[in-house]
Amino acid sequence: MNTIRELAWHELPQPIEEVEHFIIPMSDGVHLAGRRWQPVGADFAPVPAILEYIPYRKRDFTAVRDGMSHPYVAGHGYATVRVDLRGSGDSEGVLTDEYLPQELDDGLEVLSWIAAQPWCDGRVGVIGKSWGGFNGLQLAALQPPELGAVVTVCSSDDRYADDVHFMGGCLLSDNLSWASSMFAATSLPPDPALVGERWRELWHQRLTGSGLWLETWLEHQHRDEYWQHGSVCEDYSAIRTPVMAVSGWADGYSNSVFRLLEHLDVPRMGLVGPWSHRYPHLGVPGPAIGFLQECVRWWDRWLKGIENGVEDEPMLRAWMQDPIAPDIDVRMRPGRWVGEAQWPSPHTEHRELGLGDAGLFVLDQAPSDARERRISSPLSLGLYAGKWCSFSATPDLPVDQREEDGGSMNLDTAVLDEPIEILGAPVVELEIAVDQPVAMVAVRLSERLPEGRISRVTYGLLNLTHHQSHEHPVELTPGERIRVRVQFNDVAHHFAAGHQIRLQISTSYWPVAWPAPRPARITLYPEASRLVLPVRRPRVEDDLVHVLEPAEGTLPPSATVLTERDYGWRVVRDLTTSETALEVRKDEGEVRLDDIGLVMASATDERYSFVDDDPSSARGEVTAVRRFSRGTWEIETRTHTVLTCTPDEFRIRATLDAFEGESRVAAESWDRRVPRRLL
Repeated sequence: MNTIRELAWHELPQPIEEVEHFIIPMSDGVHLAGRRWQPVGADFAPVPAILEYIPYRKRDFTAVRDGMSHPYVAGHGYATVRVDLRGSGDSEGVLTDEYLPQELDDGLEVLSWIAAQPWCDGRVGVIGKSWGGFNGLQLAALQPPELGAVVTVCSSDDRYADDVHFMGGCLLSDNLSWASSMFAATSLPPDPALVGERWRELWHQRLTGSGLWLETWLEHQHRDEYWQHGSVCEDYSAIRTPVMAVSGWADGYSNSVFRLLEHLDVPRMGLVGPWSHRYPHLGVPGPAIGFLQECVRWWDRWLKGIENGVEDEPMLRAWMQDPIAPDIDVRMRPGRWVGEAQWPSPHTEHRELGLGDAGLFVLDQAPSDARERRISSPLSLGLYAGKWCSFSATPDLPVDQREEDGGSMNLDTAVLDEPIEILGAPVVELEIAVDQPVAMVAVRLSERLPEGRISRVTYGLLNLTHHQSHEHPVELTPGERIRVRVQFNDVAHHFAAGHQIRLQISTSYWPVAWPAPRPARITLYPEASRLVLPVRRPRVEDDLVHVLEPAEGTLPPSATVLTERDYGWRVVRDLTTSETALEVRKDEGEVRLDDIGLVMASATDERYSFVDDDPSSARGEVTAVRRFSRGTWEIETRTHTVLTCTPDEFRIRATLDAFEGESRVAAESWDRRVPRRLL
């Protein structure tokens, strides 16, 4: 099992102190709220500062996590600062979307303010996971003079093609669940213990002003200026500070690490482990690593100028995953660390496999005379795929792919005589014809174990109307042959001798991705198609990769669990009505933060359903409840979002209810229709 060594503050290299709450004034009069840990005496002997700038509430929801990381880094000679975005936590204002110009303008002011404080020596680094990883890169691209280095974790350089909203031009169901989560989060008030009697006024500003983000995201179905804003891939050269990019193979954001390594022209390092959407010192699946130690080394080199050899280490360190049987509860992932001095690596070769009647074959070893093949997949294919972005809230990882393969076109290699290791992004090039003007293709790369079980290794999606461009998709001509290129998610994987590699092709992958407007049939022309694997041979240099230490952190603040977590993942099929549903329960239970006497609760229920094989019956529904209480003070928000469709439009129905004690103090509702545009 993963363990983290928790250090008391007196065990850190330097004694530290905490400023629980302070205010940062913005130029327009709005005040942002911060929390700070710093070495004792920093007011007279200033140190570099590290900023984490996110909307996830420093006072409560991230308090335990923050208490394990920020004091640790502070104890190694830094002032670490957690700031709530405008309209979140204990900051003033209203938050109306991700990464808006206002957020970045505020971030620039925050950096400038921090650098001018007596406890800061003028040098600032930025760290963040997910949202904070995104805006860390975005702030770096604006080139603030105070910013000296970035650590970006579980983030993306491309807001359209590789984020929670769309994948390969396909609409992800995580777009709905994420929108619903933020719908709930932005409806919460600041803590009266910090902001006083104004808490209710600030709360009602949020309740009435934050809006329905899902509608905005659905209105931008192609790669337009909305998504280009904040996508640092539009101009990598704008980033001039060192970047450490980090993710995990079970996360939704591993691909950007490889693009950043390839395209940035600054000191950079990539680190990809087996983890899901978490910081690596808390990483699941394990092994977790001493990520905070790595951060301190990164900050020491680029903010303090200490010659510690960070820049001489491999540009990329990746966890080469060993094969395992499919399991809903993977706590530890076997494998080993490998390193590459540069990326793309000269040590990978592109091995091409043909698609034949008997399966996959090495192109130079046999001719292809395969007959054309057809596939039209049921909507049930995808129920066992797990989440696009895993939080390892069991069981959100993919399970045995035999549950899916009955509706796929499946092609296997012969049993492997020797192991094959891949590192990077596999690609499948397909020549196909489709019988509908709008369709999608899903591809999976899996490992077939000798006993028959099948583990998914990686996958890719493509809205076929986007096969030439995400900016300007075009309707397909039914029956016309086209060539398409589908890139899988990057991965490091060891296929064992005695196993087989399987390619699976399907026309749906619900509810990972929203289905096309009408059932489609794809005709595949195998003689003009191929699978390309990024094969990497093991190297003796891998044994010299810098050893990552066991995970460390500081003792978190005391928290008492009042009711336990409740996670569930149920597939329900009603044969009398032909309805099938995936029901996901994520109840974090009720927890009291003992030092501030605050009780918090969070529960989210998701349901994705369909009837028969009718894409117009696809339905996503998310209910989220958030609650805080302290003494006689108690508030609760309830949000409910439903997304349905016809072949021509999406329909969003949503409600927001807010309660103070037993009284409902706000009620909002939305009923919106958004035309489908080749989606």
